[in-house]
Amino acid sequence: MKSKSIIFSILLQICVGVANLFAQQPNWTLTPFVKQDAVNPILLPIKNTTFYCPVSKKTVNWEAKDVYNPAAVVRNGKVYLLYRAEDTLKSVDGTSRIGLAVSNDGIHFKRQAKPVLFPENDFMKPYEWAGGCEDPRIVETNNGRYIVTYTTYDGKTARLCVASSSNLQKWKKHGLAFKQEKYRNLWSKSGAIICKRVGEKLIATKIKGKYWMYFGDTDIFLASSNDLMNWEILEDETGKPKPIFGARKDKFDSRLVESGPPAMITKDGILLLYNSMNLHEGGYAGLPPDAYSAGQILMDKNDPSKVIARTDDYFMKPEKDYELNGQVNQVVFIEGMVYFKNRYFLYYGTADSKIAVAVCK
Repeated sequence: MKSKSIIFSILLQICVGVANLFAQQPNWTLTPFVKQDAVNPILLPIKNTTFYCPVSKKTVNWEAKDVYNPAAVVRNGKVYLLYRAEDTLKSVDGTSRIGLAVSNDGIHFKRQAKPVLFPENDFMKPYEWAGGCEDPRIVETNNGRYIVTYTTYDGKTARLCVASSSNLQKWKKHGLAFKQEKYRNLWSKSGAIICKRVGEKLIATKIKGKYWMYFGDTDIFLASSNDLMNWEILEDETGKPKPIFGARKDKFDSRLVESGPPAMITKDGILLLYNSMNLHEGGYAGLPPDAYSAGQILMDKNDPSKVIARTDDYFMKPEKDYELNGQVNQVVFIEGMVYFKNRYFLYYGTADSKIAVAVCK
């Protein structure tokens, strides 16, 4: 009986702790997200799927090493997941390609045998080879076209790029997001375009006549566009990219911040869910060194550069074995979110190795 009392006491403390964490989140946040432990991780690497690489002219096991960091969209009553998959090319620790998987319930996915966005012998080869195409985010336009921001990696520099599609299968590459010569070699990634939820669609939405996008993996920066293809970075008075917000001392986001899923206009403002990393030394005591967790921030819906509010605490952290151990330990990395069957489904990479899902009612 004594052991049962101890177990009950521990469980009660855990429940109280979780309840307190949720209670601390402001009412403008999207919480709580509940990890679907019964099915997570929902996508794992597969060693036997093959793809003929047009650049190396070799057949590769294109998702054998790791799968992670997915984008998500609802189309024709189903959830489509665009996910990053790595082969085992040693020179860059795996070439990344973007695969496609589909689900009727948002939980169980059937993936296609071949990737849909990948390095080819085209004008993007100098930027995409040999690191590949990484970490997509996706929004939809009013006319039903899909816009993906993704990162290319040539083995030295990460660059934010844009592609579009009408069916999620065939993608047209539009090149670098930032085409100005001075930004051609700018390290840039993680483009979260501001959108509005219309039913189950996330529609890219203009503010004061322009589209806007948060990006960055140190501080968060801001860019604007007339067409979703060509982007102009908001600069400071010295002509450099202007930080919108950054890391905070003694907080869960003490080392860096990085955009999560597309930003969403709500009744309170522009809601951005973002990724963050704890410092290796001298960081937030409530997280292990170097741990990636997720927070939320609210911007002015009339001025995307103006911060209104920001969470003091993370709403998601690595705690499961598949989040704690992998290619990069202690990582939850949120990137895809959809509104589906009256719930929000948040898809995230775990330890840069697998994919999991959490649900908010």
